[in-house]
Amino acid sequence: MSNIAGKAYAMNVLTPMRPWRTWIQTLIFMVARAGPAQLSGLLGLKLIHFARWVIIRRDQWPDLGQGKQAIQNDYMLFLSNFNGTWDQYIDAFADGIPSGLDMFWYASTKYPHSIPISSFKDYIGANQIHTNYYYNATPGAAQRDIKAALRVRNEVLKLARIHGSSDPKTFALAYRGALVKVANSLASPGFAPIASVATRKADKARNEFIDMLEKKRGAADAKP
Repeated sequence: MSNIAGKAYAMNVLTPMRPWRTWIQTLIFMVARAGPAQLSGLLGLKLIHFARWVIIRRDQWPDLGQGKQAIQNDYMLFLSNFNGTWDQYIDAFADGIPSGLDMFWYASTKYPHSIPISSFKDYIGANQIHTNYYYNATPGAAQRDIKAALRVRNEVLKLARIHGSSDPKTFALAYRGALVKVANSLASPGFAPIASVATRKADKARNEFIDMLEKKRGAADAKP
């Protein structure tokens, strides 16, 4: 079980809503969709890959053979992928759109509001569902790292086209210009932040286990 894959973290939060309040939450989402400018604080957070709120009504839960269930509440599922630690994400969210968070969880039972932040963190932590498996196609890169790499790639492709159709002097000028443009995008992406001491211990144990398997495989291959 791990919410973390490389530099990315997966968050899933499931909160109950009284059915008579669900229509209010639906209306709030409709207003937010009609006026996306209200979410400018959220859209400006570069550490977020993806964020979505989904309303699940009592009669919408799948039947996987367990039979019909008597569920009293509707629920709201919040899913998000982001870079950084859990605390950094919650802090950035609460600082960026505190009123927006209060709207999105308006109908959720016992929602304490995003300020003070300590109560909000307790609420999210109490309703969070841990991720059993999380695949990350670029574990060594955050969102900004990927965007930086794409900027460098675009400039390299431009230089390749110029190189095939210009003299050395023209290419040198183009090269220096491209270098100035992407200078801030050439830095090393660095290591992922340590989300917790438990995560660091798990990574260490995993690496030791992999080393042990490789040694055993090497010893087996060396036998005549």
